[in-house]
Amino acid sequence: MDRLDQYKVFVQVAERGSFIKAAHALELPRASVSAAIQQLEAQVGTRLLHRTTRQVRLTVDGAQLLERVRQLLGEVEEIDLLFQASPRQVSGQLQIDVPSRIARRLIAPALPALLRRHPRLRLFVGSSDRAIDLVHEGVDCAVRVGTLQDSSLVVRTLGTIALVNCASPAYLRDHGAPERPEDLEAGHWMVGYASPTTGRELPWKYQSEDEAEHGVNVPSQVVTNNAESYIACCRAGLGVIQIPRFDVQHLLDAGELMEIMPAYRAASMPVSLLYPHRRQRSRRLAVFLDWFEELMQGHLEA
Repeated sequence: MDRLDQYKVFVQVAERGSFIKAAHALELPRASVSAAIQQLEAQVGTRLLHRTTRQVRLTVDGAQLLERVRQLLGEVEEIDLLFQASPRQVSGQLQIDVPSRIARRLIAPALPALLRRHPRLRLFVGSSDRAIDLVHEGVDCAVRVGTLQDSSLVVRTLGTIALVNCASPAYLRDHGAPERPEDLEAGHWMVGYASPTTGRELPWKYQSEDEAEHGVNVPSQVVTNNAESYIACCRAGLGVIQIPRFDVQHLLDAGELMEIMPAYRAASMPVSLLYPHRRQRSRRLAVFLDWFEELMQGHLEA
């Protein structure tokens, strides 16, 4: 294994914190990964990784080398693509993590056109709303909706999406249509949604005309932590929900859900792209970022 391949192995082990995970990502035997790291350490003359039975951590020297190697590998990729017949095309694997509804409603239908333009690009699409360690899990980019916690990641905010209050026609026949938030506290139910991060049920909120945020105590008989289940429970008549408009626009158009209390919506939610290492951003990641931003434009508030 030459020095460049050893560097690639080192980056995978360092970012994933595991020889086994790195071997799986590189499609190499674990023994080959271990041997590559041992050879690299011998050649540079220092220990790069602390190894225990539970985890692998960078040494101080390893962290310094990792930063330089990422730059080097990024430059090598650019050189490899420099004289391709179609310089606009990108290649290689890109791992992204997106909320399940965005994956299903927006990304999947649009992917054929992207892959026709870049047939050598391979996407691994994970779907979750939970907070993940992008570097540790080897994720190149994540799409997140809502307020973000501070982190060392690069954040590219695309805009905001409107939330709407919805109920099924059957629910409205049985319980009547609430006109104001106070009406929800008298004889109405909501479908509860549990935060993927904390596990706690999120309260019903709305903004007043002065943009102040208010909460309403609405009981729930069912709570879910999945957007698909959340919408399905609403369609089944189990309560009212608050949901991004793009998630349910097709159901509103078909009359399967009805918007309620349009003057009392929750605050709009930001949509952001998160990725590590601004200086080492690959061309395939840049292509995806620009493509997804364009894809979202029709669903963002003006």
